Amino acid sequence: MKKWIALCAACFFSQPLWAADVAAILQWSQRVELSTPVSGVVQAVQAEAGEQVKKGQVLLTLDSTAYQARIGESQAEITRLQAEAAEAKRDLERVQELHSRTVVSTTELDQARLRLVKNQSLLAEARARLKQNQKALDDSSLRAPFDAVVILRQVEPGQSVAAGLQPQTLLVLAKSGEMIARMHLGSAQMDSLKTGQAVTVTSGDKSYSGKVKTLGLEPVRIKDESAYPVDVIFSVNGQLRAGAAAVVKLP
Repeated sequence: MKKWIALCAACFFSQPLWAADVAAILQWSQRVELSTPVSGVVQAVQAEAGEQVKKGQVLLTLDSTAYQARIGESQAEITRLQAEAAEAKRDLERVQELHSRTVVSTTELDQARLRLVKNQSLLAEARARLKQNQKALDDSSLRAPFDAVVILRQVEPGQSVAAGLQPQTLLVLAKSGEMIARMHLGSAQMDSLKTGQAVTVTSGDKSYSGKVKTLGLEPVRIKDESAYPVDVIFSVNGQLRAGAAAVVKLP
């Protein structure tokens, strides 16, 4: 009998001092608003709201005619400057030989060297412009930054896109297979939690294993009381919706 009482006492005192079910609201994990860093006219949109997309998948393309033309122009310029640099190098070698035989002055040798340096500099600048134009061409296609679900589509083919200080949001994505349950706790409950701690999230008739992602440092007003925001991250199979109610079971 004494052994049974001791065992019950050990089980009781091994449990956390308090446990609670806390109401929470589901939020998207890693929500991002996408826009193109270059301007142009939308040629095609390959994404719909609710669609699952893979990392690197093309979601939108702009008309790339102008960017391709600039690349062709840069390549032609590089070909010309390469020929001019080669000619300047041969000329320098000829002048160096003549200078060694005291046929030409040091001034002429210096001028030949300067011509080669200028041609090499122009060639380097042209190569840099080619890289910039190639980057602009690549940026004319919008790709998924990670495996995601398309939350919102705000663009159609034929629409003009202007890149600037406040770029226009074209698509909104959130990380696929992952959600956040956001709850608000008092300071006493906050002291009993730590990031990475395992908790259980229930939404509808399903429960998920989650962990504490962030513990808020500044309180917010919730129903005339101060509380701290806490985010719990968890993996999901299928699709949940942001704004849906959930319950987080705390230890």
